[in-house]
Amino acid sequence: MQPKIMMKKKSVSASKASLVLFLCQMISALDVPLDSKLLEELSQPPTITQQSPKDYIVDPRENIVIQCEAKGKPPPSFSWTRNGTHFDIDKDAQVTMKPNSGTLVINIMNGGKAEAYEGVYQCTARNERGAAISNNIVIRPSRSPLWTKERLEPNHVREGDSLVLHCRPPVGLPPPIIFWMDNAFQRLPQSERVSQGLNGDLYFSNVQPEDTREDYICYARFNHTQTIQQKQPISVKVFSMDSLNDTIAANLSDTDIYGAKPVTERQPVLLTPTGSTSTKVELRGNVLLLECIAAGLPTPVIRWIKEGGELPANRTFFENFKKTLKIIDVSEADSGNYKCIARNMLGSAHHVISVTVKAAPYWITAPRNLVLSPGEDGTLICRANGNPKPNISWLANGVPIAIAPEDPSRKVDGDTIIFSHVQERSSAVYQCNASNEYGYLLANAFVNVLAEPPRILTTTNKLYQVIADSPALLDCAYFGSPKPEIEWFKGVKGSILRGNEYIFHDNGTLEIPVAQKDSTGTYTCVARNELGKIQNEVHLEVKDPTMIIKQPEYKVIQRYGQVSFECIIKHDSTLLPTVIWLKDNDALPDDERFLVGKDNLTIMNVTDKDDGTYTCIVNTTLDSVSASAVLTVVAAPPTPAIIYARPNPPFDLELTGQLERSVELSWIPGDENNSPITNFVIEYEDGLHEPGVWHYQTEVPGTQTTVQLKLSPYVNYSFRVIAVNEIGRSQPSEPSEQYLTKSANPDENPSNVQGIGSEPDNLVITWESLKGFQSNGPGLQYKVSWRQKDVDDEWTSVIVANVSKYIVSGTPTFVPYEIKVQALNDLGYAPEPSEVIGHSGEDLPMVAPGNVQVHVINSTLAKVHWDPVPLKTVRGHLQGYKVYYWKVQSLSRRSRRHVEKKILTFRGNKTFGMLPGLEPYSSYKLNVRVVNGKGEGPASPDKVFKTPEGVPSSPSFLKITNPTLDSLTLEWGSPTHPNGILISYILKFQPINNTHELGPLVEIRIPANESSMILKNLNYSTRYKFYFNAQTSVGSGSQITEEAVTIMDEAGILRPAVGAGKAMASRQVDIATQGWFIGLMCAVALLILILLIVCFIRRNKGGKYPVKEKEDAHADPEIQPMKEDDGTFGEYSDAEDHKPLKKGSRTPSDRTVKKEDSDDSLVDYGEGVNGQFNEDGSFIGQYSGKKEKEPAEGNESSEAPSPVNAMNSFV
Repeated sequence: MQPKIMMKKKSVSASKASLVLFLCQMISALDVPLDSKLLEELSQPPTITQQSPKDYIVDPRENIVIQCEAKGKPPPSFSWTRNGTHFDIDKDAQVTMKPNSGTLVINIMNGGKAEAYEGVYQCTARNERGAAISNNIVIRPSRSPLWTKERLEPNHVREGDSLVLHCRPPVGLPPPIIFWMDNAFQRLPQSERVSQGLNGDLYFSNVQPEDTREDYICYARFNHTQTIQQKQPISVKVFSMDSLNDTIAANLSDTDIYGAKPVTERQPVLLTPTGSTSTKVELRGNVLLLECIAAGLPTPVIRWIKEGGELPANRTFFENFKKTLKIIDVSEADSGNYKCIARNMLGSAHHVISVTVKAAPYWITAPRNLVLSPGEDGTLICRANGNPKPNISWLANGVPIAIAPEDPSRKVDGDTIIFSHVQERSSAVYQCNASNEYGYLLANAFVNVLAEPPRILTTTNKLYQVIADSPALLDCAYFGSPKPEIEWFKGVKGSILRGNEYIFHDNGTLEIPVAQKDSTGTYTCVARNELGKIQNEVHLEVKDPTMIIKQPEYKVIQRYGQVSFECIIKHDSTLLPTVIWLKDNDALPDDERFLVGKDNLTIMNVTDKDDGTYTCIVNTTLDSVSASAVLTVVAAPPTPAIIYARPNPPFDLELTGQLERSVELSWIPGDENNSPITNFVIEYEDGLHEPGVWHYQTEVPGTQTTVQLKLSPYVNYSFRVIAVNEIGRSQPSEPSEQYLTKSANPDENPSNVQGIGSEPDNLVITWESLKGFQSNGPGLQYKVSWRQKDVDDEWTSVIVANVSKYIVSGTPTFVPYEIKVQALNDLGYAPEPSEVIGHSGEDLPMVAPGNVQVHVINSTLAKVHWDPVPLKTVRGHLQGYKVYYWKVQSLSRRSRRHVEKKILTFRGNKTFGMLPGLEPYSSYKLNVRVVNGKGEGPASPDKVFKTPEGVPSSPSFLKITNPTLDSLTLEWGSPTHPNGILISYILKFQPINNTHELGPLVEIRIPANESSMILKNLNYSTRYKFYFNAQTSVGSGSQITEEAVTIMDEAGILRPAVGAGKAMASRQVDIATQGWFIGLMCAVALLILILLIVCFIRRNKGGKYPVKEKEDAHADPEIQPMKEDDGTFGEYSDAEDHKPLKKGSRTPSDRTVKKEDSDDSLVDYGEGVNGQFNEDGSFIGQYSGKKEKEPAEGNESSEAPSPVNAMNSFV
């Protein structure tokens, strides 16, 4: 941690409780950073930074690496002991030490044997300031011995009896993980009836015939060596009197055979543990596992209780079908009697386990490094607890303190070492050892006594530039031991600076609250202690402030006129100003009408949208000033008689009756410009903390010209007044004279104090700093205090400069802390602050949710349950749980695809969630993870579940082709999403008559493996509507519909010239119902009537001549072609001639209109052009044509074509 500066007035003396090193902030004990160039010459005792675990199990096949890293100045040297004696690595060719490190590497891979290096190792890091030691590191090679070969007899068990299959794995280091599988490497299913005990044995509460098998195999997995060993397969044969055969009987005794009874129910008997009571000792912080497995028929159910108390909430879990009670993070309060009760319908059995929780030592207060100056005092405190209470012992530089070299400044008092008037030779590293029969704790803490001459860290000849009447801060960062005294001089040979016009901070900074032009010059900082002195020069330049000597003024301009705002400035000749214009606090519009000059802004052709406030801002590298004016755009010039405007600014401001916390302000109002002043607004500027920034103070009625103002301490006040009338606000008045109030203690503490860790081992304390005027005096600082909540611990406090954050390192992960931040300045402290609760940093959760269960609700929805993780293992703020789930494969297609994992987040401490949108008849996997502010914890084991079948989607297509007189061919595609196993297709169809009425519905069930069929025995020249869908065992899916028409004659089938498969119906018109056709027929009928009348008259005339009979004997050659025309329709049967005429049609004397009669068979069902397409966009009906000698007609009709029309309209 870097040394930091603490800002205080020189008049406040520093505490002598510890050495203070100054760089950024003062602290009493610091860990000197060795990588800092500024501090690279500082001496520091060694500190162990990295070491191997106390119980170090190594792989005997790999090189052994025993870590020991340390830092110090000068760099420490390293040595090792083995089993309490010096370990000379130079005499062992297999052992090397890494350069610039204490880490040992034992070469096993080139011939060394790990067993030869078993033992207890300890590392010592030493330099001229002391010696630090590591823990005792016990090196043990892992072992995975082979299973002892044994002859295993088959187990012949009567149905309903209990059975225990013993595993008895070889003793390994560490102990192996036990599981049971068959010879196909599949885990044996376990249940309330069959389960594995904590000792690895497989327990059967009662055996059933399905338990008969010859491949019960116990496997032992040795994780350290990544090996798995198996026991010989165990055979189990379950017999009953009904299934007893000669082979089994040969292996049974007479008692077994003749004593065998039918399967009877039995009350529970405990298989493990035996007896009625037992005891168990567990250590604090560990996981307590208690087990009860019972025999009985029906299978007993296990229940756990704690006698005289409740099972601890949030830390209690049940495993192995409630046969195992698991309590995590046990404490002494968990000691007591735990009873397991096994019960079935015939009775119960119970067992009481007496649990005693002991505790290895744990820290209450670990000793911390101590940095002192010669002659200072200090203490090292080492406090630990345990059960039994640990013994505290001290070592100095690795040697028991009783036999260590004496130090007159040191006094040991139990768990505390007191140092008085230390000297440089008192530097050492002390070790505190807290131990009991269950373990030990070892902590190193150094005492570093430094004697360092002063050093100044500020750059030599640094130049500071400030604006006149503003504060100037000249830095002199330093450190030394003992703490140096700081003095400032102006000029190389000037006198020492003193007086109220200067403020001296403990970090060496010189503050000139109100710098003037005569403050310009060279300043010398001198740091001295008893070991020497050093000085440094810096330079200060005070610049003239930037001013706007002619400000923009309020303007009223007629629409479409021109207006200009002036902004003439005066500035220091060494500073380069930049002028920016704003409109309503935003950039000027990108409009060529706005012309920005050197000292003005001109707006051409003014419009209504130009109305607003225009601001001129002048910036230099050191200051910024601004002035604003309002532009009002009017439709016509103001009335000459009365001009209403904003008031003129007040003037002649005067301060009287100056007190520490109040002052009286008076002023003279400006011209109100024909609109009475309604009120005055008083603003103030703090020239000490925020020069140039004006704040609202108060307002008074327009009839009042004096006001008593409340003031805050340590503020350099200036006031201005703004008059307000109905038109608007005036320009501000000129500022009043300045009034600097006296300093006082802070009245308030920082707000919004929070404690949130950014790393697992820290606590970041933040707050909103006080504003300058809230400091009430110079030397504003903060006292930051913290302590761990619910732990008997004292407050730790540190004083920091005027910052808003402090980081506490070395904290436990995610524990609550009480935090408070108090403001102070050179005159004293603010009132005692209230405490807030924060938390140290979060870490990723430790454990995965357990007992993940999936309940499939339907084919697309499932509900997942899980047990919540213990809150302590979350190691952070529990934000919720995430369920990852993905489709493994479809059960109907057996084809894998890219796995796309989906994530659902369930906020809060929920233990279940719904998984929507699943695909039916599919196999899924899921796992659950807990989430905190740091991230996600480990995933639970993948859980496999399957969705049931659902109804399929509609067939992908339905095509109707090859129409004949009485048949249609149907082709279809299987559903895109079958959602199960298709069992059939369902085809429904019905005829449609001319009036849109539907005929009887016919249903046909088609095997699922078919993709086409020919539908026969249909009516000719009939339109049919088809409904087609697929079906699974769950039900029918959505339908696809189609329509088609059988033809009237085989000759009417015309094959399309392009493509095949889809038929097309052309657009048709029933001409018999068209007005023009009816008119034409009427004209033809009239013409025929006239012709008949003419013929009749001629015939009557012809009767007078003898030639008449000759003419009657022969057919009239003019009438004969009519008979030939009848042959045009000769292919139609007589039945067609007797169809009823459509309403409104007319019938000539011959039968040549029969083809038009047929046109109307389906005309009333037509749907126009748009109605002639099926769902997939194909045409219905067939291609049709018209005889070439007839003109194409009827393209505008919206009616559906008849087969006859279709034959006569093809073009």
